[in-house]
Amino acid sequence: MKIIVTGSLGNTAKPLAKQLIAEGHDITVVSSSEAKKAEIESLGAKAAIGSITDINFLVKAFEGANAVFTMTPPVMGENNIVENTAKAGKNYAEAIRKTKVKKVVMLSSVGADSPVENGPIKGLHHIEEIYNELENTSVTFLRAGYFYINFFNDIPLIKNAGIIGGNYPENINIPLTHPTDIAKAAAEELVKDTEGKDIRYVVSDSRTPSDFAKVLGTATGNPELPWVEFTDEQSLEGMVQAGLPQEMAELYVEMGRGMKTGVIQKDFIEQGSPVDGEIKLEDFAKEFASKF
Repeated sequence: MKIIVTGSLGNTAKPLAKQLIAEGHDITVVSSSEAKKAEIESLGAKAAIGSITDINFLVKAFEGANAVFTMTPPVMGENNIVENTAKAGKNYAEAIRKTKVKKVVMLSSVGADSPVENGPIKGLHHIEEIYNELENTSVTFLRAGYFYINFFNDIPLIKNAGIIGGNYPENINIPLTHPTDIAKAAAEELVKDTEGKDIRYVVSDSRTPSDFAKVLGTATGNPELPWVEFTDEQSLEGMVQAGLPQEMAELYVEMGRGMKTGVIQKDFIEQGSPVDGEIKLEDFAKEFASKF
């Protein structure tokens, strides 16, 4: 199959491209970075270098493809982040429509069913709605859990204050996902013969914040590492001080609140809390310790 992979050589796109190439597919990787061209080609893929804000570039990249994996960058500027994310999805949809691509697999998120109280996930909610309008194109929405790799951002807090925390309590279950498990699920879905619109949850483990503290703390030599529940204000202040743009920090605070109230996990739980990924929290803890 001729398959287009967006997301450059990121945490999900790179293992996905490698797996699809190993399976013998004709892969083109979309990247905005000319510097990535040689590495993309060294994997055995073609490189399409350009901006996802340029519909003409996307049309050219998607031309003749049997399937496309779409994802939006995690940070779409410092302002109007939700709107910019939705706009990127709209551009993809326009290119898919113009090139009559029959199969799309989109990286979405747990919580994308909700239009409110989910922070940056709101942009993905809008994209799901846009893709639902695509005619004659089958779409699989891969709703991933909270990325394990986000815990790398907590390393300074653990080292400097001896705590880990967020603006949600230690006793709620939070779906977690490893990018490698997303890549495996995406590779499966891209080659499936499907019709209509489907949702597949991609979750590697579902655990409590008290587990995060215990497992990651034990892996880094501090089995008594406490989980501290911050107020929204403390959470916002901490993220801004750590250098996060104000609007992104506000969106993350809203996402934490959505976890606390259960808005984000609601549909995942209603679907039976499906966990089909292989990489558990304890497996990731080894990766975490190596970066610590």
